[in-house]
Amino acid sequence: MAPFDPPTTVLSGFKERPEALLVQGDRLYVGTATGNLFIYEHSELSENGSTLVDTKKALSRRPIDQLGYIKDVNSLVILSETIPTLYPLPSFAPPTPLTRAKGAFSFAVHSSVHNVAPSDAQGGANSVGRAGPIPTMVTQLIVGCRRKVVVYTWKDGEAQEVRETVLPHSPRVVVFLDSDNVCFAYSPTEYALFSISKLTTLDITTPISASASSMGAFSGITGYMTLGLGSRAKPGLVRLSDTEALIVKDNQGFIIGTDGKQTKPETIDWPSPPDEVAFVNPYIFSILPPGTVPVPENGGTPPGSAAVAPQSSLIPSPVVQVISSLTTQPVQTLPFPPTPVASPTATCTIRLLTSSPAAKAPLFLVTTPSDRTAATAEGSSIWQFRMRSWGDQIDELVQRCLYSEALLLLDTLDQGLLPDKDQRRTHIRALHAVSQFRLGKFDDAINSFIELDLNPAKVVALYPERIAGRLSVPPDDWIPLFGGPANQSLTPKNDDAMSTKSKDDNASKEKLLEQSPSPATAVRTPVRRGTAFGALLSSSKDKDDDTASISGRKKVKQVDDFSRSVDALWRYLTDRRPKVAGALSAVHIAPAQSHQWPFLSETSTEELFALPNIPLALLTPEQLVRFAQIVDTALFKSYLVTQPALLGALCRLANWCEVSEVEEELRAREKFAELIYLYNGKKMHAKALNLLHQLSEKETDMRDKLDPSISYLRKLGPEYINQVFESSRWIFKEDRDMAFQIFTSDDVELPRTQVTDYLEKIDPTISARYIEYLIDEKGEESPAFHDRLAELYLNMTLSARKRGDETKGSEVYSKLLRFIDSTDHYRPDRLYGLLSENLYEARAVLLGRMGRHDHALELYVYKLRDYSKAEDSTSAPPNKAAPNLLQPALDLISRHSPRLDSIETLQLLPPLVTARDVRPFLQEALRVPIFDTHVIRDVHKARNEQVARKLMLLESRRVKVTDSRICPQCHKRLGSSVIAVHAPRGEVTHYQCRDAFARRLNDPTR
Repeated sequence: MAPFDPPTTVLSGFKERPEALLVQGDRLYVGTATGNLFIYEHSELSENGSTLVDTKKALSRRPIDQLGYIKDVNSLVILSETIPTLYPLPSFAPPTPLTRAKGAFSFAVHSSVHNVAPSDAQGGANSVGRAGPIPTMVTQLIVGCRRKVVVYTWKDGEAQEVRETVLPHSPRVVVFLDSDNVCFAYSPTEYALFSISKLTTLDITTPISASASSMGAFSGITGYMTLGLGSRAKPGLVRLSDTEALIVKDNQGFIIGTDGKQTKPETIDWPSPPDEVAFVNPYIFSILPPGTVPVPENGGTPPGSAAVAPQSSLIPSPVVQVISSLTTQPVQTLPFPPTPVASPTATCTIRLLTSSPAAKAPLFLVTTPSDRTAATAEGSSIWQFRMRSWGDQIDELVQRCLYSEALLLLDTLDQGLLPDKDQRRTHIRALHAVSQFRLGKFDDAINSFIELDLNPAKVVALYPERIAGRLSVPPDDWIPLFGGPANQSLTPKNDDAMSTKSKDDNASKEKLLEQSPSPATAVRTPVRRGTAFGALLSSSKDKDDDTASISGRKKVKQVDDFSRSVDALWRYLTDRRPKVAGALSAVHIAPAQSHQWPFLSETSTEELFALPNIPLALLTPEQLVRFAQIVDTALFKSYLVTQPALLGALCRLANWCEVSEVEEELRAREKFAELIYLYNGKKMHAKALNLLHQLSEKETDMRDKLDPSISYLRKLGPEYINQVFESSRWIFKEDRDMAFQIFTSDDVELPRTQVTDYLEKIDPTISARYIEYLIDEKGEESPAFHDRLAELYLNMTLSARKRGDETKGSEVYSKLLRFIDSTDHYRPDRLYGLLSENLYEARAVLLGRMGRHDHALELYVYKLRDYSKAEDSTSAPPNKAAPNLLQPALDLISRHSPRLDSIETLQLLPPLVTARDVRPFLQEALRVPIFDTHVIRDVHKARNEQVARKLMLLESRRVKVTDSRICPQCHKRLGSSVIAVHAPRGEVTHYQCRDAFARRLNDPTR
């Protein structure tokens, strides 16, 4: 990845030697070795270079070593002749030398907003009424001098007291980390942290590289112009963030925090000690001497770089190397000069000049020809690096499958710099998870899939066809499936990945899941070990990214990786399943309704893959149903492949599994019980019953053959009545008595009329048996069913006599006679019209039912000559169908009792009328003065007789006291003690317990 475009020329033909540079607003300030300051009009967006606006001659007699800007006082800070001086803008007059910082080597400026208490901000005056702290702009200028450090401070433009402290060494380079912590570079190998508030220092210690001494021999190969560095190497120190800084020791870079310790275990390794380093967030720039950086192995050159002689293994010119601070790996290498030249040797010296210490400041580079004559004639050139847009950088990382680097870079950006940051993060995390899945990091991949709420169809598509079915996608199409670039491999382009393709996509995917992940190397340009320079270098530890972290993994058995992948899939599916079910229940959709929705097989894979990657709560009901179908089908198939024993529990529960995806496999494995459960849950009763019919052909015992189908049919409701009729025919052919059980279920109620019609077509006897079951067991009282049963009896009687089967005819005729004589819920006149002339007894019973007793008596006497039945018919009770007028009569005598004679009225009542029925009448009659006293005497006499009988009954009762009998009051044995017997139930207690027990009997609440 090349995060920066080829550098462009800002100034060319600059005759003086630039030593310091600063960009402030639209002005570019260039300080030279002769003490002059050139001011240019500069625009970041302009590609036409810079225009000279002003020149400040002889600001100093010595070179201008460093430039800075203090916004609080709107002044430039110029370090020259070892003393910093403030120059107000834009007039540059009057200058203010900071004399207490005499002997300065470098300085740093830091501005931040502090919440200052009102008393501190206003010196204690006018602070009444101010409740909270006051935001105050605080600017600090720290100057590293000879064996001391001086701190200048401004608060909202007002100068504060100057502070200084003695140091053990002289800081050559100073950088701020935050408003309190500063990092010093005493020398190229000595660094320290300084606390402004405490005025204390902390030495930084780092591991010493074994190749430090050998690497130093190749540094400092430059021309006659050293740009002020002299023979002494400049310390490498840059600020990375508020909590981190980079220090350079020999050919290694260490990232340290505010505690003086390394924040990352990785170090930055250069092929030789860099001449200079700079930082533009999040990239570290370094200048490497000529002849230290190897030529790229592919023989190509970076964009905008000079052509390199093919016979040389090292780049002969100075090189600007760009390293990512996030991964500590090189991302771009630029040889200088950036334009093609004829000579393969070093032609110029270069130096990095940052426009300000801020990490977002533009970066400039100064090139000066090495040849004295050329330097005098051509002068120096100032180049500017312009970073490519953040979106382009991230897209290129994604294009190269460097998803970890893309995510790290994305985390450093603010939402304002990249408006679609969240969408990009989700997309890249999904691609990263696919890459992890490819490398065998199944758990990490599944964790990401769960967190991102990804479409489960895409997750399932990563598995072979025996698990994913038609959703399965070959490995080469995984990245495009998740929205990545088409025709992209799953490993970084710079990685040495080993992957095998099979002609069969599904076979290749299973092999991919079952084999150990391929080793991969870090994405960086290695030093060639065959060169003389490379021979002096010690072998460095490889640094792995997310695609290379498994290079040393020990190979395991093939089944292990596949099992681990399926285990991870179970975890994903069991996480999704209850959440999808909860989302469906929120819209009142249950798995039991799965048969009401279109099947998964009716939807194309393109539509399934197009389902959105959003939280479940935002999905439509149709999309939720699709998610549920995908999850349950994949879970079912994964169980089928690896854990068949778990299928039963899943099939018995309501689920969204797609039957067409698994039924053939279940048949092949002879999992018929599970398949029947699945058919039943999906309301595919025809398939379930057909399968039961097929399985019954293998059974010899009739009960084992028919019971499964009968049990299944007994559970089907009236909406499946046609299916019940169709599937029960073969059972009736096998055994009619067992088949009859289908229609006597207590769980469901089938339409009785339709069942009766169906059974009558099979056999009228079975239909009659069914109606008998309805009348006797279900309490059916409808005249329609009673009439129909009588007609069935009649038709069966006539058919049997017609066949000459007198035994059968007599049996059915007897049933008919008992039925019409014992029930009143049929219509006798209708049945009478269906009787033939020779069924005399049935006609006689029906005539009696219709109240035509004379005609019935004639039939008994003259046709049947059955005189006992004739006698019974004459003493038969009145027609029960006549209206019952007893109650109206009782109501009438109750209302008119004062006018009626009581004795005569009682004599008119039927013998079965109880005293309770005439109680209102008797109460009124008792109030009449002429009531006969004999009635009162008879009532008393009856009462006395009743009491005497009750007493006689009680005296006749006995109790038996044995040695083991217990007193119910004190729960002790009665033994030979005096006892008491309690009425009316005859309880026996001790005599002394009688009162307590009697109270207990009278008060049941105790």
